[in-house]
Amino acid sequence: MDYPKISIISPSYNQGIFVEEAILSVLNQNYPNFEHIIIDGGSKDNTVEILKKYPHVKWVSEADEGQSDAINKGFNLATGDIIGWLNVDDYYLNNIFERISNYLSGENTDAIYSNYYFVNSLGKITRNIITNINIPSLLLFYCYIPSTTFFFKRKILDEGIRIDKHFHICMDKEFFAHINKKFKIKFVNDHFACFRWHDSNKSIDTLETKKIRYKEGINILNRYGTFIRLNADKNLHLEIYRLMLTVLKPVKFLLKNISQLK
Repeated sequence: MDYPKISIISPSYNQGIFVEEAILSVLNQNYPNFEHIIIDGGSKDNTVEILKKYPHVKWVSEADEGQSDAINKGFNLATGDIIGWLNVDDYYLNNIFERISNYLSGENTDAIYSNYYFVNSLGKITRNIITNINIPSLLLFYCYIPSTTFFFKRKILDEGIRIDKHFHICMDKEFFAHINKKFKIKFVNDHFACFRWHDSNKSIDTLETKKIRYKEGINILNRYGTFIRLNADKNLHLEIYRLMLTVLKPVKFLLKNISQLK
C-alpha cells in the first residue's frame, strides 16, 4: 500500500500542559510516513523540555509574530504530500491518518474536513460537533470548518497560499476562503480530532475578540464573498453579514452578560 507523507504543523506558546498529548496523538497513529513540526514562540514554561523528549519531532523555539506567523513557518518547512494543522492544546483521535490519505487519494478532492469533539481541559468529551451544514446562508456567519480536522494536498502550498499574518482571530476562515477560490474542499462524515476548551482559548468570546472578529469577518467577505459559490449579489451578503454582527450578536452578548452590567 502507498502511504503518502503527512505533515502536521503545530503552533505552540506556553502550552506545556497539553503539548505532550498532541505529540502522542500524532506519534501513535500507526501510520508509517509522517512528520510533526512544532513551531514554538519561545515558551517560558516546560514546553521545550517536553519537545526534547521526542526526537522524531522537528521543532524550533523562538520569538515570532504570533500564531499565524508560526503556522506559516511550519508550512514552509513541511515536506509532506498532505498537510494538517493541529494546535498543541488539541489532539487527534486514534488511527485517522490512513483514512485521511484515502479520502484525499482522488483527483476531485483537494482538501477535507470532518466532525469533531469538544473536550474540557482534562480531555473529557463535552459535545459532539457535526460540521456538515445544509443551510447555505448560515455559512456566511461563522467558520464552519474546524482547523483541527482540516487536511489538504501539498499543491495548495505550492500555489503560494499561506495564512494571512494580519488576521489574529479569523485566520483560519480567511485561509479556507482563499483555498476555496480555486480548490475543492469536501466534508467527510468522520471524526478526526478533539478541540479543547480551556481558560486561555483564543476562541473564547469577549468584547475585544468580538470587535476583532467583526473587523476580520468584514475583511474576508470583502475579499472573497461567501465561502460557497452562490450566484447571489456579494454586496447583499456583505450587508446581511454586517446586520448579523452589528445588531444581533451584540444583543445576544448583552443578554448573556446583563447580570454583570447591573
